[in-house]
Amino acid sequence: MIKAYAAHEPKGQLTPFEYDPGELKPNEVELDVMYCGVCHSDLSVIDNEWGFSQYPVVGGHEVVGTIRQIGSEVKSLRIGQVAGLGWHAGYCDHCRQCDTGDHNLCAKARPTIVGHHGGFADKVRAQESAVVVIPDGIDLASAGPLFCGGITVFNPLSEFAIKPTDKVAVIGIGGLGHLALQFLNAWGCEVTAFTSSEAKQQEAKSMGAHHVINSRDKAQIKQAAGEFDLIISTVAVTLDWEAYISTLAPRGRLHFVGAITEPLKISVFSLMSQQRSVSSSPVGSPATIAKMLEFAKLHDIKPVIETYSFDEINQALERLRVGDVKYRIVLKR
Repeated sequence: MIKAYAAHEPKGQLTPFEYDPGELKPNEVELDVMYCGVCHSDLSVIDNEWGFSQYPVVGGHEVVGTIRQIGSEVKSLRIGQVAGLGWHAGYCDHCRQCDTGDHNLCAKARPTIVGHHGGFADKVRAQESAVVVIPDGIDLASAGPLFCGGITVFNPLSEFAIKPTDKVAVIGIGGLGHLALQFLNAWGCEVTAFTSSEAKQQEAKSMGAHHVINSRDKAQIKQAAGEFDLIISTVAVTLDWEAYISTLAPRGRLHFVGAITEPLKISVFSLMSQQRSVSSSPVGSPATIAKMLEFAKLHDIKPVIETYSFDEINQALERLRVGDVKYRIVLKR
């Protein structure tokens, strides 16, 4: 039996929950959970904000653990390895996307916490191809958030071949944004942080920003006209996107990694005149996650975390719900 914490209704408290996962499938592995990050996406699924939650919900998709069992067909992993599991617990492994390494774009990719029980538990199972070994030298206590927040902001750097000479800005200095600043600085970019919080301006610089713009100051935004090759938006709220588009250089890209549920209000003419673009991306593939982990190890990139025990999960979720976290929460065994 696997012992977990589950929500049984939208916005419900998580309570102890046991389930029998059945026989281990030939292509699966089972992890003993050591740490598990608590992401805002966990809260969105627990609260059914996106409309496709399946109860009971066992959240947790930023898992760090030790491999305790492997299926009969597993070839790339072995018992005793320390590994991580992110947003996806499995893929079809035979479509064009999987065959070319874009597993994260597989139409049949299986979320770890939707129709599958995640890492708010003592053990968790996943398909071999979704589990990534964590390199020696990575701080395991803070590694979990890299499997969702970290890869979410790292993926565009790899996907769009961002150059070290590029000027890149980040909107929102929170759970995603503070990691984006670290990755971009280490990548070699000239980094600007957009934040509405005066208290975060110095923190942004300490985490890699060379410049900070007050996002409530229209004059400062106007002064940045035509500056940025890439802007990564990490926020989940609607802003004046036309103002940010005006700060893009020719061929610049406004890229969304924060999940905004409202339609974007954008003029085509503001894109057309300078050949600008708007895009978005999910988490990265397992291969990109592995690349990110090596990069994070080399440059000592890690999230700022608060830790809780697993039996404090409801307190941790409440902190996250009211936005009172700096900057990621991790549950520890």
